[in-house]
Amino acid sequence: MPSISFEYHLVHMRAARKKSLDTVAIVGTGNVARVLSVALLNAGVRVSEIVARDSAESQKKGEKLARYVMARASTVTSAQLIAKTIWICVTDSAIAEVAEQLARLPVSWKGKVVLHASGALTSAELGALKQKGAAVASLHPMNTFLKTSSNDLKGTPFGVEGDHAAVKAGKRIARKLSSGASVYEIRAEDKPLYHALGSFTSPLTISTLNVAERIAKAIGIPDARGLMSAILLRTAENFIKNGSAGAFSGPICRGDVATIRKHLAALKKIEGAEEVYRALALNAVEHLPAKNEAELRTLLKKKD
Repeated sequence: MPSISFEYHLVHMRAARKKSLDTVAIVGTGNVARVLSVALLNAGVRVSEIVARDSAESQKKGEKLARYVMARASTVTSAQLIAKTIWICVTDSAIAEVAEQLARLPVSWKGKVVLHASGALTSAELGALKQKGAAVASLHPMNTFLKTSSNDLKGTPFGVEGDHAAVKAGKRIARKLSSGASVYEIRAEDKPLYHALGSFTSPLTISTLNVAERIAKAIGIPDARGLMSAILLRTAENFIKNGSAGAFSGPICRGDVATIRKHLAALKKIEGAEEVYRALALNAVEHLPAKNEAELRTLLKKKD
């Protein structure tokens, strides 16, 4: 975490108490919990408590994060949860278990909002707390979270799903964190597709770029990012401005069958690259502006 003075924390904590009716307890100590906790503080929302799992490693991380945002450090078996809103930021497989652990605490849940930060799972994971009287929702920031990720969520859209009261509270918090970016209501049955959308946008895009890196290495270019950065940034800019159809260019768009054939032959030298190319190219022929569609479709579906 970046170095910030004690005086800075005092100013922001006092401002949070004055500016916001919201208080939030964060359950979790990983990358998402860290970014959300600091972003909440910077948005003027008081973080009252950082709740760690019972492992020594999680508690150590929780205590460090709690000191940083001037919150109480606790565990899932000792949490006070005086906050109006509790945001569970743990791995997907642990959400229901953590909700059950919290439900056993001597806490009055009526009038509280409980959120979880999973993009794939629904608010049903929080059923144990809903039975206790809490309003529940999933509130997911559509962004990527690494150890090196910035704590700034300005401009980050959110997806929300769940009980009306929890959705309303989640939207209010999301707009503070993002400085007014869009919050999209997602149907429970659409959460897996919503999360897959995020996967195509970030990790699967990185997987595609990994193929490009390996091709660069194979032809003796050690600095793949130096070669790729300009075209990658311009492509992202074009997509944001014009959408996929308006940003699409290259040999498929032109219907250049001869070049595509050369690509396929050359890519056999790179493990797995031909298969990735065929799948992406076929999607382009079917869903993006392309000439010579029938000939390209036949070529791309044919396996030697």
